[in-house]
This record gives sequence, structure tokens and C-alpha cells, in this order.
Amino acid sequence: MTDNSITLLGCGDVGPIHEPVSAYSTLARPVLAAADIRFAQVERVYSERGALQLHSGGGHSRVPPHMASVFTDCAFDVVSLASNHAMDWGEEALLDTVALLRERGIEVVGAGRNLEEARRPAILERNGVRVAVLAYCSILQTGYAAGHHSAGIAPLRAHTYYEPFDYQAGVPPRVVSVPFDEDLAGMVADIAAARKSAHVVVLSLHWGIHFMPRMIADYQVTVARAAFAAGADLILGHHAHTPKAIGMYEGKACFFSLSNFIMSSTAKTPAQAEAFAKRYGVVMDPDYPHLSYGADAKRSLIAKAVLAHDGVKRVSFLPVLIDRQLRPEVLRAGDSRFDDALGFMEWVSEGYDHKFTVDGDEVVVTGAGST
Repeated sequence: MTDNSITLLGCGDVGPIHEPVSAYSTLARPVLAAADIRFAQVERVYSERGALQLHSGGGHSRVPPHMASVFTDCAFDVVSLASNHAMDWGEEALLDTVALLRERGIEVVGAGRNLEEARRPAILERNGVRVAVLAYCSILQTGYAAGHHSAGIAPLRAHTYYEPFDYQAGVPPRVVSVPFDEDLAGMVADIAAARKSAHVVVLSLHWGIHFMPRMIADYQVTVARAAFAAGADLILGHHAHTPKAIGMYEGKACFFSLSNFIMSSTAKTPAQAEAFAKRYGVVMDPDYPHLSYGADAKRSLIAKAVLAHDGVKRVSFLPVLIDRQLRPEVLRAGDSRFDDALGFMEWVSEGYDHKFTVDGDEVVVTGAGST
């Protein structure tokens, strides 16, 4: 890293529901401490207020405020609250969470008292480098999006269509998804505006299809291309609870899913696990009853970017494996688990422009044509 550059580390979903909270960060904390800016996705709300919405993902999405200490334990500087669970308990719980995190000195993006606030970037300056962070969510229940006069999430919704591709009855259709025109236009305008006041624009997107590691929705590629064309420099995606592809677009990196970072969940009964396997084609790992998103949910990665006045100088990732105590462990080159993680990322990234090169304990990401 040169004297006029800084390092950003981007992590995936954070929101454990089991205690003790202080134990989760112990293995990863030294690695995170070396960065200038640390980012994560907030997967729960932290409040004792609100009413559970009937169409929510369940009561586990609200946890006691003291459990937000996981974010300060990791020294996160900026977080996205643009998630599919952020409005599960209504406006009060959402705004309590925004206030609580800001009181802890953490910048919050992707949610707010109204649409203007939810779409407002956080501007962080380190070593003279100004970084704008924006966040949006594509997985929103009705009423979760912020309005001009109502609290909620910065939306980047998508339409889904089912296109027949065979004349035979009963053949599954092709699923086509496209972003809402108005949401995409809003994101593009926000990126262009942020570009005027920052050296680097980082985009956080809670999007895609969860649990299934190789499946990327059409709208995600459309959004990535539009975001980079508008001036975004890096995309950090999450929501899927498993790592997904890394793709390069005109020299810019899109991490489609950083997976879990620090998460826990309720254990599934045998019947629930069987139904889950039939629906998503993934099975549970019996060693991880409280990470019940599928056997690949323990796989993770940290996105790393070196940033300077003239943009992103280098992009890499740190392979991570979540241990049985649900602590993320950053893996080192020479460890067979590091090699397994790299092989997995090559597999999920097939079909997307990428070249992975091991450099020390990092995996450098470039386009396939790079030398």
C-alpha cells in the first residue's frame, strides 16, 4: 500500500441471535484491525420496541440492543441496514437501530426516516481519500421501502417474469428478472451525485437468491453493469448466506455474495431440514445446527480493496471459514482449507470474468485477460 492509499475490508451478514456476543469476533479481530475502513451488513434490528409484521421473516429478526456490541467488537466503521428483515418490526425498531449504531460511532446507510435519508451516502475520509458508501435492498416485502414521508429501506426492487422456452407441456419456464425502472434510475442518480464528492464509490447490495451458491438472477447483472457505468467502483453483495460469484466488469469487481460473517439462527427440525433440502437443493451440516442456511453457509470471504485518489488500485479477497463456535477464521495460504475455499470460489465464479491469483494470504481478483 502506498502512502496516499487506504485499505477497505468488506464483510457479509452480521446478526447473531445467541450469546455470548463477545466471543464471535475473537479470531477475525486482528485482521479487521489492520484496515482503514471496515464494512458489514446488518441482518437484524436492535430494539425493544415495534410490532412484528405479519409477512415478516419471523421474530428472530429483532434482538436486544446490547447485542449490537458485535459491531463495535469488530470495529466496523460503516454498515448497511438495507436488508429484507430491517422492517420486520416496523419503523420504531428500524429507527432505534439506526440511532443505536450511530451512537456507537458507526455510519449507517441504506435506511432512514424517509427515502432521501435512506439513499444518502456515508462519506468517510482516511489519509485524504474520500470514500462514499451507498446501500440498497432488492428483497423487500410490501411496505418495507422508504417513502418520501415514511421510514424504511432504500429500494432496488425487481420484477419477475416466467418465459416459456419449449412447446412441451410441463417444462419449467425460464425465470427472467429486471430491476424496477424507478429504483434503478434512483440508484444511478445517487452514484453519479456521490461521484462528485468522493474519490471512490462503494455500493452495498442486499440482493439475489439465497442458499443456492451458483444461482445469480438476471437483474443482478443488469444492476451491476448500470452501477459501474454510473461511476461505482466496487460492489459488495450479500443476502445469500453462501459465497457466490465474483465478476469483473470493465475492470471493476462485483462480489455477488460475501456470505455470512457473524451469524446464528434457530436450529431446524428434521422435517424442516428435509423441506429445506427439497426446496433449495442444499442440505444442512449437522456440525452447525445454529447456522441453518445449508452446508456452504460456513464458507465466507472478506473483500479487500486498496483505494486511492484515482480509484481502486487493487481488489482481493481473504478466504474465511466459520468454525463450530460460529467464529469467522481468516484462512492462510498453505492451509488445505484455504485451497478448498479457493476451489469453491472458482466453481461459483464459472461463467463470470475473473482471474484469481494467490499473493501471500490473499487472492487477488482481476479480469481473465489480465497478465
